[in-house]
Amino acid sequence: MSSELMDALKELAREKNIDETDMLERLEEQLALTYKRILDTENDTSVKIDRETGHIYVYELVPLGGTDENPVIEARDVTPSDISRYAATAAKQVITQSIREAEREQIFEEYADRIGDSITGTVQQSDSRYTLVKIREGVEALLPSAEQPNNERYEHNQRLKALIIDVRKTANEPSIVVSRTHPNLLKRLFELEVPEIYDGIVEIKSVAREPGLRSKVAVSSREPGLDPVGACVGPKGSRVRMVVAELRGERIDVVPWSEDPATFVGMALSPAKVAKVLINDAEHTATVIVPDDQLSLAIGKEGQNARLAAKLTGWRIDIKSHGQALGAGITTSLEGSRTGSDEGDGRCVAVTSTGIRCRNQARPGSRFCGVHEKEDAS
Repeated sequence: MSSELMDALKELAREKNIDETDMLERLEEQLALTYKRILDTENDTSVKIDRETGHIYVYELVPLGGTDENPVIEARDVTPSDISRYAATAAKQVITQSIREAEREQIFEEYADRIGDSITGTVQQSDSRYTLVKIREGVEALLPSAEQPNNERYEHNQRLKALIIDVRKTANEPSIVVSRTHPNLLKRLFELEVPEIYDGIVEIKSVAREPGLRSKVAVSSREPGLDPVGACVGPKGSRVRMVVAELRGERIDVVPWSEDPATFVGMALSPAKVAKVLINDAEHTATVIVPDDQLSLAIGKEGQNARLAAKLTGWRIDIKSHGQALGAGITTSLEGSRTGSDEGDGRCVAVTSTGIRCRNQARPGSRFCGVHEKEDAS
């Protein structure tokens, strides 16, 4: 092997980010096996490559005695005259393998640092076990069936977004595992569509998902006067509509977050109107009282709305109509608990004798409408 070839190998190692010493040691090991077979030696062989000239030396390792722990071995030079012919073939194999391994390592390091990020790819193939998603040339990700919403089916070359949840080394290529069901995918999609979230002005405080069906997102603003819900929904619903489209029609409720548990629980049950929320800190429960005509809406189909609100807030929620609450004497049994109401919608917070919340707008600077403000003052 000439010095020019040696220089070329070193340059290639630098370009491909391959360890030069490791590559040359592999080449020596490969050549040693090759020449043992070609020379048909009784003993093992070793190969040394001069790092400057590229000259190759082949030695037969002849045992001369000694002990098992400290054998005496003579390295006899058996370098053949036509050594370059075999060296070129071996070098090509080692270089190809080294490049492939270096590329695998680079892919692993790149995507291991991106766990929790979203990616956009195209579907390559899909079956009952997993869907293969091409991220870019030479890089593919696995979307297991367990990470796919039940209502989604994928077509070849279809573009879709997913969340990286795991990256691990395998015998062949690095395994990049992505998800379409993870709650954080919703966060990443809103970051892409809502500049205020990307810039950190609006913060997503919590997410609850039943993938493919419905989600709730709680948001707050770090800038006074900025409506975080309006920022996420966008003009005429344009921003949230883009997220819904990416999630194949998954319904999304965006609600304002509050540090007050009663207020937050009430908001989380949107679109139902909540009259009163009673918080029991000791049991970490929230008893929610709603107008009789809002009970089914608050609970939701098969309990979905209540279930998502509980996930979103972290509180165990018990929903009762006014009639049920009055019948159970619930307001006195939880005396001393904090009480919150749906005061953020601008409506009067008074509850009428029939147990239904007043539907009038509250007066500016007051929690009550004109009628109930006078009653409250009296």
